[in-house]
Amino acid sequence: MPPAHVMKLHSLNVSKTILSKQTFSSKNARLRYLSTSALPRPFRFHVGASWAGKQPDTQQRRVKTLPFPKDSEIGAWRDQTLSRPKASSSGRHIGEDFFYVQDMRKQSGVSLGIADGVGGWVDAGVDPSLFSQALMYHAHRYAKVSWPGEPETDPNLDYEEREQVDGWELTPQECMELAHGQVLREHFVKAGSSTACIVNLNAANGILRSANLGDSGFCIIRSSNVIYNQAPQTHFFNCPKQLTKLPSTGFTRGLHDTAQDADLYETNVVDGDIIVLYTDGFSDNVFPSETAAICSLISRQFTPPPAPKELDADAEDPPEEDAQVQVMADRLVDYAQMCMVNKKRVSPFERAAAREGLFYRGGKMDDVTVVVALVCETQ
Repeated sequence: MPPAHVMKLHSLNVSKTILSKQTFSSKNARLRYLSTSALPRPFRFHVGASWAGKQPDTQQRRVKTLPFPKDSEIGAWRDQTLSRPKASSSGRHIGEDFFYVQDMRKQSGVSLGIADGVGGWVDAGVDPSLFSQALMYHAHRYAKVSWPGEPETDPNLDYEEREQVDGWELTPQECMELAHGQVLREHFVKAGSSTACIVNLNAANGILRSANLGDSGFCIIRSSNVIYNQAPQTHFFNCPKQLTKLPSTGFTRGLHDTAQDADLYETNVVDGDIIVLYTDGFSDNVFPSETAAICSLISRQFTPPPAPKELDADAEDPPEEDAQVQVMADRLVDYAQMCMVNKKRVSPFERAAAREGLFYRGGKMDDVTVVVALVCETQ
């Protein structure tokens, strides 16, 4: 197996190597995170997602591997995730990226995750998408059965009943670590690596927790301003930190970053905050200020579509916010695609290359995936 960890920086080949690194539908097309618990839920989160895989490079080596079978657990979940409605013109192709959106135990919050498989594994005959898909699948499994904070108990219950509360508190870092461990046990994933960003939002207290490894990331927009922007983690230029699974034979070198190396962040969100998760196909082409401008413009000018006929007129949660965040996600992906092919516009990737003394012009072709969450306070 040829070594795939050498990157020629002098030519600035933006196809990433092993050391460098090259959503589920619901009825009525709505994702709503409402409480079925008797305990108060002051916060509600509306989530939209969009994606676009880059066009195949005809000069790049073709990987002769099979995707997860459609009748496998991961394959069925992958297809369900990609069947969610979106308006972006890119179709269903997501490339080497993947993501998840998962309601946590008893609607106590929502967990969001995004991953970018490292494209350089193609040179070793490995499909990079298998790792990122498996990582997000297992992360969503753990998030589904866990709490974003301390497990909730009803104070009106007897002590013995409160002791029987199931589930456990799971931080994004722990979720990332457990998911990575499961990928290492996946026989279908022979090798690969991926960046990862996981964000948990607590519906009881509005606390956001995150863990980010590599150059995927997220930002928080409040009152049309970016109040937090996750810094990328890299070993060197165009070489992100990454979770890795090495082949059983033939490799003696490789990166061994773990979830313990992830950047952690915690803050309180407020009504109207917008959280945007993205892979580097987005952040390499779109500046944070442009992200805020697009989301703010849509917030001000958004006109809700007519309610679907099948919706109950007495539905307690109007669908406007759901449609609004989906439009934001679609427009962000569309804009990133426009920037990728523009060689006359200065891109974040061009500026990053210049800081390293390297020449690169314009946007950078890559898969792009975006997940947008809107915070609404209900009390």
